[in-house]
Amino acid sequence: MAIRDWPVDARPREKLLQRGAAVLSDAELLAIFLRTGVRGKSAVDLARELLAEHGGLGALMAAEQRRFCASKGLGDAKYAQLQAVMEMSRRYLGEAMRRGQVFARAAATKQFLCAQLRGEHREVFAVLYLDNQHGLIAYEPLFYGTIDGAAVYPREIARRALELHAAALILAHNHPSGVAEPSDADVRITARIRAALQLLDIRLLDHCVVAGPEVVSLAERGLL
Repeated sequence: MAIRDWPVDARPREKLLQRGAAVLSDAELLAIFLRTGVRGKSAVDLARELLAEHGGLGALMAAEQRRFCASKGLGDAKYAQLQAVMEMSRRYLGEAMRRGQVFARAAATKQFLCAQLRGEHREVFAVLYLDNQHGLIAYEPLFYGTIDGAAVYPREIARRALELHAAALILAHNHPSGVAEPSDADVRITARIRAALQLLDIRLLDHCVVAGPEVVSLAERGLL
């Protein structure tokens, strides 16, 4: 069945316009990018096949040109279009960062962290070092591996904050499993880092967990 024959609230484009892009699945977002399917397949069906073929949205977006263009329904024009979209996104984030406004709003912070961490195949623990106005001083990945397995040292985070004269921090890490739900280990390490920063009069604003397109804020959950 063609997408135009679906109920209006089930069509990806209409769903995005009514409820926002965040509610769409990877396949639905990719279908909007593709615009059309191929004979016998809707754009959503084609999108699902492409995601399965490439191993997910991140892998598809990171595919080199020859690999990307060899897939059914894609080609040089789609590759150029994707590269343009990705570059516009990077430039948008870069401009916002230079204005120092990107971390004043939770939604923008989540967007930035998602762009940085969602494609990582291993767990990455990163820190946003901010000034008094929550403008970005530095974004630095510091530790790699699981939180339990890769040592996350609060003293190293605090030391770096002092070096950068940071007034506030946002912690972030990804869950390659695809589940953004904060673990007990996430809550414990957050408490340890917060305690270390309090001694230095540095505020911990949040700790965000990224899994695919989803970002969960511990502050919003009341876990900070």
